[in-house]
Amino acid sequence: MMSSRLLKRACLLLLVSSWLCSLSDAKRKTPPSPPPPPPPPSSSGLPVRAVCLGGWLVTEGWILPSLFDAIPNKDLLDGAQLQLKAVAAGAYLTAAGQDGAAAVVANRTQAAPSASETFKLWRINETTFNFRASSGRFVGAGSDGGAAVVAVAAAPGPSETFQVVRDDGDKSRVRIRAPNGHFLQVALGSNSVTTDYYGESTSWGDDDPSVFVVTKVLELQGEYQICNGYGTAKATPILRNHWSTYIVEDDFKFISASGLTAVRIPVGWWIASDPNPPAPYVGGSLQTLDNAFKWAEKYKLGVIIDLHAAPGSQNPWEHSSSRDGTQEWGTSDANIAETVQVIDFLASRYAKSPSLLAVELMNEPFAPRATLESLMKYYHDGYNAVRKYSSTAYVIMSNRLGPHDPTEFLQFANGFPRAVIDVHYYTVFNDLFNNLTVQQNIDFIKSNFSSELKKCHNTKWPSHLCGRMGG
Repeated sequence: MMSSRLLKRACLLLLVSSWLCSLSDAKRKTPPSPPPPPPPPSSSGLPVRAVCLGGWLVTEGWILPSLFDAIPNKDLLDGAQLQLKAVAAGAYLTAAGQDGAAAVVANRTQAAPSASETFKLWRINETTFNFRASSGRFVGAGSDGGAAVVAVAAAPGPSETFQVVRDDGDKSRVRIRAPNGHFLQVALGSNSVTTDYYGESTSWGDDDPSVFVVTKVLELQGEYQICNGYGTAKATPILRNHWSTYIVEDDFKFISASGLTAVRIPVGWWIASDPNPPAPYVGGSLQTLDNAFKWAEKYKLGVIIDLHAAPGSQNPWEHSSSRDGTQEWGTSDANIAETVQVIDFLASRYAKSPSLLAVELMNEPFAPRATLESLMKYYHDGYNAVRKYSSTAYVIMSNRLGPHDPTEFLQFANGFPRAVIDVHYYTVFNDLFNNLTVQQNIDFIKSNFSSELKKCHNTKWPSHLCGRMGG
């Protein structure tokens, strides 16, 4: 049954309680005059009751893991964090140098919690990879022509490209072919990792210095991983089928009939380049978003467009489409300008739709890497990009996750008419709540989260609030 399917999906996403609240119309300075606004949808009444359609146009593997099932070596996707133990030496590989340069050695008999024993994958194809050390440098053959393995390259090239050969009987056992055609090894009595094991055959036994046991400590399953994992040719039909079947018109009909008034639709920055986005992304999501607006107009629903994945990734998680958990958004003016162009594209395309309720400039920037300075510059410019085309759409500015002051944007946002601050509270990621009863969880939310929200909204700073909870 369609309605039952969507209800279960909404509960699974833990986002059913998304809402826009405390939406006042306090007097503020007048912005430049934009084009005349379209007639508002029936959904413009406040408060807004919205459901987030997560996992639709921006992949999140935990929502629908089966999307990844047919990827060859699907456990070795971009961003997988691996620990490598040389079985003959009984030691883990590490690249714990200083000043961005390090020799890769095998000198740890136990893998420590520190990142120096962990390497992030960049996938080239199903058997060929780059390995990124915790320093951010890439593992490669030494430049002196010797056999030493080092982590010094700021960007990968042929010297940093390795082939992973797996034991058919035990996929955790691998041999790693270096760019010179030979295998990596840790010779007995040594802790040096070298590229000079010449033997092609192996019994995969513990006495072979070219055999390593791989332990995966973390994986990412986002848009980058699914597109690069399949490759564009194979990913295209898979994702287009997903977009056309995961959320359909009947879901919008059910949402409206259930008393909700809006949908929040996460999108990625590459949608602005559709139908030919940069590799490895797949074109076609823009047409799906167009369809979503048609359905929203038909069933009198508002649409919140949410830039869930910004160029460079605004947080280290898969839903920002980070390749390997590295967070690079906002580190340059050019990057911020590129992000504003995405907002400009979306606002210009949908401003005439009566269903455009809001544009969220960014989802969950993570502190401290996403700085207040970069966000305020971006929020200012992104707000103006929306206002070029619409005077009525709300512009949502997300609070930071991570260490931050929850009121840090209040005074700033107060200067922008119809601005909204997006505040997210989660219980699902905190062990504190594991042993609480359902009622105890509800009571905690009512007492603690409500008091936190009051800090973010008062008569002194009448900025709007957008809340999202997951538990």
